[in-house]
Amino acid sequence: MDPLAGESVVVVGSGFGGLSTACYLADDGADVTVLEKNGQFGGRASRLEVDGFEFDMGPSWYLMPDVFERFFGAFGRTPEDYYDLEHLDPHYRIFFKDGDTVDIPATLAESKRVFDSYEDGAGEALESYLTESEYTYDVGMEHFVYEDRSRLRDFLDRDVALNADGLSLLGSMQDHVERYFDHPKLRQIMQYSLVFLGGSPTNTPALYNLMSHVDFNLGVWYPEGGIGGVVDGIVEMGDELGVTYRANQPVTEIKGRRGGFLVETETDGFTADIVVSNADYAYTEQELLPPEKRSYDAEYWDSRTYAPSAFLLYLGVEGDVEELAHHSLVLPTDWQEHFDQIFETPSWPDDPAYYLCAPSKTDDTVAPDGHSTLFALVPIASGLDDGPETRRRYRDVVLSDVAENTGVDLRDRIVVEETFSVSDFAERYNSTKGSALGIAHTLTQTAAFRPSHRSKEVDGLYFTGSYTNPGIGVPMCLISGDVTAEKVVDDHA
Repeated sequence: MDPLAGESVVVVGSGFGGLSTACYLADDGADVTVLEKNGQFGGRASRLEVDGFEFDMGPSWYLMPDVFERFFGAFGRTPEDYYDLEHLDPHYRIFFKDGDTVDIPATLAESKRVFDSYEDGAGEALESYLTESEYTYDVGMEHFVYEDRSRLRDFLDRDVALNADGLSLLGSMQDHVERYFDHPKLRQIMQYSLVFLGGSPTNTPALYNLMSHVDFNLGVWYPEGGIGGVVDGIVEMGDELGVTYRANQPVTEIKGRRGGFLVETETDGFTADIVVSNADYAYTEQELLPPEKRSYDAEYWDSRTYAPSAFLLYLGVEGDVEELAHHSLVLPTDWQEHFDQIFETPSWPDDPAYYLCAPSKTDDTVAPDGHSTLFALVPIASGLDDGPETRRRYRDVVLSDVAENTGVDLRDRIVVEETFSVSDFAERYNSTKGSALGIAHTLTQTAAFRPSHRSKEVDGLYFTGSYTNPGIGVPMCLISGDVTAEKVVDDHA
């Protein structure tokens, strides 16, 4: 019997957390309606289409394929039912600003040779590091991610003690990586993925060494149609499960409680027995609920460490970008100043570390013939002023830096150009402080220290997405949907 048969649910927001929750709840028998503020589904995984050029506006890395397989498998399906995957080789290319360039290959044997070229014995150190990383991933995913532990008391049992043995639960990623590698460039290679978690090497727990298993062992993939193609696949599956999707429905207020909610939008009102918010958690509490219905006050949200925002430059250019890989990173030889300008002294980075994505290297459908599609992403502090003059100035900084450090001068070849930054994240996604990701994975904002899936003040109101457990990233948001749905079912029972 379907545990939620006869129950109506409104999901506010169609990011990956909302899409995932909707599928699980519909499969459990609920009548589910997803309300999306904007004109397309996917939340931050929006797409931009201009004059034959197509861009993933948000996430662009397909990592942790096992999570996608598990997600679709929960409904008797596979990712390949909805989109094809291509394994990228190299996984990505790194341009160091001292003129050095290195490709991270798709096999461990080749990666070991790359590491040995920088430091004697580093290849074996990499294999040891990845052995620990794989163990951390396997144990962490089974016992601390899929098995939700969002309360402190969830950690006070024998099962946790047994499975936590051998995990690097204390210390920072910087300390952990320095135990294995001396060469500063190798340390950067092992830590770059922290950008996906919204942190820096000094403020991200060592537990996230598991990301190296994701990177080196599970691989980097490209889904047909980009991440937008994944969104389309999940929406299609949700439709098959009975989910109703409504775009262009900005929610203005959430009223009521379990069994009697009214979710008001700018043009309509939707009744529901249960509400799940995948909108920005802080925005939901501060703007959609009255003060007496908020689980966390303004002081709490102001005191959070927010993940970076971003300066994004979407470019359609004439000709090829031969020097770039599908994914490329451009890193200063000393990147601490950039992290300091994100977390310590918020300001526009003087010597930025940034990411370049050129999907037309893999997919010839995302650009017109004879052209290339790419975007540049510079992590910057949330809350920065990003007015027109600042954007123009920084656009020139980025394009000049790309030309100098990759050998690709784009400036006279641009036929399509769009920018997206702090104020756009705030306006388009109601993102607090214009963060691109939500709250960062610092030691005091991980696991039980992240905001709750359940509202503490409104019976029947739940939350999903990057603010909640297990946290930031497309795979984690898919899992958060499962976690939230389980809580809904448990409470209903």
